[in-house]
Amino acid sequence: MIFTVKEIAQMLNGIVVGDQNREIFNPSGIENAEAGSISFLTEKYEHFLYTSQASAVIVKNGFIPKNEIPVTLLYVEDPRSAFSILLKEYEKKILRQKTGIENPIHKGSNVIIGNNAYIGAFSYIGDNVQIGDNVQLYPQTYIGNNVIIGNNTIIHPGVKIYYGCKIGSFCVIHAGAVIGADGFGYNTHKNGEYEKIPQIGIVIIENNVEIGANTTIDRATMEATIIKEGVKLDNLIQVGHNVEIGKHTAISAQTGISGSTKVGEYCIIGGQVGIANALKIPHKTQISAQSGIARSPKKESMILFGSPAMEKIPYIKSFTLFQKLPEIDKRIQNIEKKNNSLGDNSN
Repeated sequence: MIFTVKEIAQMLNGIVVGDQNREIFNPSGIENAEAGSISFLTEKYEHFLYTSQASAVIVKNGFIPKNEIPVTLLYVEDPRSAFSILLKEYEKKILRQKTGIENPIHKGSNVIIGNNAYIGAFSYIGDNVQIGDNVQLYPQTYIGNNVIIGNNTIIHPGVKIYYGCKIGSFCVIHAGAVIGADGFGYNTHKNGEYEKIPQIGIVIIENNVEIGANTTIDRATMEATIIKEGVKLDNLIQVGHNVEIGKHTAISAQTGISGSTKVGEYCIIGGQVGIANALKIPHKTQISAQSGIARSPKKESMILFGSPAMEKIPYIKSFTLFQKLPEIDKRIQNIEKKNNSLGDNSN
């Protein structure tokens, strides 16, 4: 897909300095840009601007180059956000939304499929399913009985959505994700054997949620596991039964959230974090990678490190002391030797 710099400027509400008729074939990172590409500039990467082969670069209003450059500049308020808008336009042109129903598929009874939907080959759609307008259901997906999928949602290949679950509008669920498998619930008998507790709840995913590849979200024992509006889940995340994740929270890969935990709004959780069951994570909490959360944080907006996790400043102080332990141990041994020698001399 080809745009001119002028067309891109109109799209981004920007101002062009240079040749506005240059043709742009694709977006690119500034360090590896080639002729016909457009990139964006952040202060950290300014040195690449003076050697870049890009045809155009998006920069922040007020930016003044230190040297002469042959690159056409496109001035905007926020280069990163503007570049994201541009990427979305290219994505639309590349993917070109499909419509229609391919063959073969299985379609149950009382299925409602909205306008301009796409159902890929080898998909299974159970009974009483509702699929909204403009939904993209890629090949080899499984949609269980009584599932509801809102408008403009994209379900990538191999996704499994178990019975009764509800998916909102403008969601994206990536390949291999499993929505609504049984929660990990068992009674333990005196002899140590386990008895399964039936998991009869559902999963509710609200609007504008994105779920990464091979992430699993368990159905509730009763009622619902809830992923609220705007949540972003990375690949390979485990969300336990009856968990609730608040609006606009982002969680990185390989994190595990145990059952009945409530995560607040606007939280940021790093990779490989473990959260114990039935905790409450307040709004705007930040948890660094590989942290272990064994008890509920006391207040909002805390920044947590380590396992068991603690606030940032105490953690840094503790870790600094931890690094000094070999030195401290050596000093203690030297003091003990001196004390022992003084004791021997006194005799």
